[in-house]
Parts: sequence; structure tokens; C-alpha cells
Amino acid sequence: MPTQSITLIMTGASGAQYGLRLLEELVKAKKTITLLISRPAQIVINTETEIKIPSRAADIEVFFSELYGAEPEQLKVYEREQWMAPVASGSGVTDATVVCPCTTGTLSAIAIGSSNNLLERAVDVALKERRKLILVVRETPFSDIHLENMLKLSRMGVVIMPANPGFYHKPESLDDIINFMVARILEHLEIPHEILPVWGS
Repeated sequence: MPTQSITLIMTGASGAQYGLRLLEELVKAKKTITLLISRPAQIVINTETEIKIPSRAADIEVFFSELYGAEPEQLKVYEREQWMAPVASGSGVTDATVVCPCTTGTLSAIAIGSSNNLLERAVDVALKERRKLILVVRETPFSDIHLENMLKLSRMGVVIMPANPGFYHKPESLDDIINFMVARILEHLEIPHEILPVWGS
């Protein structure tokens, strides 16, 4: 069954461009999106990109809906303490969850099931409900702790996808490098795209 609803979580690792480009493609693909952005992620977005997002969830929702041309009700944004959000419960309908970028601190919280805020709880729900979960981890080098946490989650069926773009498609710009990772995420979500040619085509 095609992926229709996605929870996209952006945390404070470098690589905000990956999450923003993914959000743009999800909107374009007409998917229903729940967006959760940590405070550190807001700082990174404002630092690494030309985008200056507001601080409140309601304002972020309006901002990105207008920026990417989302349809009414297509994009929902919640605060990290907004526990009545649908993604906080297993009865909420989300086909897949992507953490992009994913800090190693978030990775650790996921691995131990801490659920200290809505971002962590949404991922915990994805795990317990056995729904598709993709973590785009952004760190280098990895410590033993990072690797052990990734292995633990991989054994649970989580897709561990470090932000590690390939270069065999001969990228000519930063956008080409970003698109490589976003294309790989979309493929794992089974969402068709045209941002990168299929291998061998």
C-alpha cells in the first residue's frame, strides 16, 4: 500500500537542507504531513540556510504551507509538549516516520524509549506499532555508543540511513548532493520522484 501520511521530525544536527528538501517533495507528492521541529533544529535551519522560520508551531505551519504550496490541512505542525497531537498515540494514523536530520542524542533517546517530548514519543509510537521508521543520522565519526544504538534499532527493523550521499551521479551542485539523499529516503517510503535518475537509466 502506498505511503500516504508521513511524520517528519527535524532535530538539531547539521544537514537541515535534507529535511527541508524532503518536506518540499512530500508536499509536492500530495502526502499528509505531520512536522515536528526541535528548538535546536530551528537554530540550525536559521544558521545553515537562507530560511528564517518563526518559533511557534502554528506560525511554522503557515510559513511552510505558503513556502511549498501545501493544500489546506495537508501540513500540520505541533509543539514538542503538545501531547494531544495524533502522533502521540498508536491510534493516530501515520504510515511512516522519518527523522531527518537525526542527532546522535535523538538516536540515543529513541534507542532507550525515553519519550520525554512529542518528537521522541512519535518515534516510540512508530516502533511499538511496527510502522516504517527511517533515521537519517548526521554525525562523523561514530562512537561505539552511536554504532551500538544504530545496531539495536536496525535489529528492530528501523532503516538507518546516515546522511552519506554518493557521487556516482556526478553532482554539479550542492542541490544535487542534497537530492541524492532525499531520493533515497523517498524510495524507502515508496514515493515516486523525479529528482534523481534511477540507477542504470
